[in-house]
Amino acid sequence: MSKAVFCTVKSVDQATKIVERLKASGFDNNDISLLFPDDTGPNQLGVDNQTKAPEGATTGVSTGAVLGGGLGWLAGIGALAIPGVGPLIAAGPIMAALAGAAVGGAVGGVTGGLIGMGIPEYEAKLYERKVSEGHALISVHSEDSDETKRAKQIFEEADAEDISMANEPAKRS
Repeated sequence: MSKAVFCTVKSVDQATKIVERLKASGFDNNDISLLFPDDTGPNQLGVDNQTKAPEGATTGVSTGAVLGGGLGWLAGIGALAIPGVGPLIAAGPIMAALAGAAVGGAVGGVTGGLIGMGIPEYEAKLYERKVSEGHALISVHSEDSDETKRAKQIFEEADAEDISMANEPAKRS
C-alpha cells in the first residue's frame, strides 16, 4: 500500500529547500505536494490571471516565475481561495484535492481535502491550523518503505515539524 509522508515548515524558503532535496533524491514532481498561504502579493508571484475555474476560485500561476523558479517544476501549481482559510498556493496532488473546496465553498476546506488524501482528522485539523498561521505543508507520495524512510529522513534533516505518515486511499478505476 502506498503512503504519504507529511510535514510542516515555518517558511517558504525552508519548503523550497526540502522540495529540492526530494527532487534530488529521486521523487517525481507529481508525487510532491506543497500548500502555503499566499501572502506574497501579485507583484512577487508570476500569476496568470486566466482563471481555470469559471467561479474564479482557482488561478493559474506561471511556473517559471513562482518564487524565483525554485518550485516551478512542481505539478499543477496554482492559487486557491479557501473559505475560512484565505488565499493559498498549492502544488501537486493536494491542488486537486483542494480545488473542489475552493470552487464549491465546501465545508471542511483544507481539513476535508486532507482527510480525502488519507490523513486522520486530528492531523488534518492540525495542518490546517498551521497553514493558517503561516506555515507550509509538504507531502510526498511513497511507493515502498525505502521511499517512506528517505522522505522522513529529508524532513527530519531539514528541521521540519509535525512529521507523520498516512496510508493513501486506493485509487478507483
